[in-house]
Amino acid sequence: MTPAHLAGSRLALREVEPEDTDALLAIYGDPEATRHLSFEPRTPEQVQAIVDRSIASATDAPRTEYCLAITRRGEHRLIGYARLATEPQQAATIGFALRPAEWGKGLGTETVHLLCALGFQTLGLHRIWAARSPLNEASARTLLRAGMTEDGRIRDHVFVRGAWRDSITYSILKHEWMPIEGMGYGSRPSTILPDAARGQER
Repeated sequence: MTPAHLAGSRLALREVEPEDTDALLAIYGDPEATRHLSFEPRTPEQVQAIVDRSIASATDAPRTEYCLAITRRGEHRLIGYARLATEPQQAATIGFALRPAEWGKGLGTETVHLLCALGFQTLGLHRIWAARSPLNEASARTLLRAGMTEDGRIRDHVFVRGAWRDSITYSILKHEWMPIEGMGYGSRPSTILPDAARGQER
């Protein structure tokens, strides 16, 4: 199976590697980075399990989960973690987390766009959806800028930090998705490179 590697104007998504554990712990173990996520800060052991599962899922056949490292294009260091999980009826859910130092730079919008490229261009999906915490207004702006539409609210969707909280959901259909102007993609909004070409992006 060819490993997934997508490149945008500033970011790239690649397969997770064993060496990514410390960089992912810096995100998933950080109270600020996980403030709006559906879980509390992870321990080193929990992050190691996430890395192990991410690597294992890449070899599943059929593959139903894409857990990918977010990097700066041309660099290899993990600055975020993105996930696309397929569902029945040609659908998938997506999510991502970036280091707080990378917030406010528009990288979340490009991450969502790359995940949509994976889902629509490569996997032939019809619908992609995402959910956010009601308090995460930055995520709302990111998802809307990426072309998604707010669908509604799931009440008491997540139990985290000792309480239930709602989730606000967003979705985008294949015919609604298009390259984002000014991101420098040209005619093809993203590229999935074979394994032999991955080294050229490092």
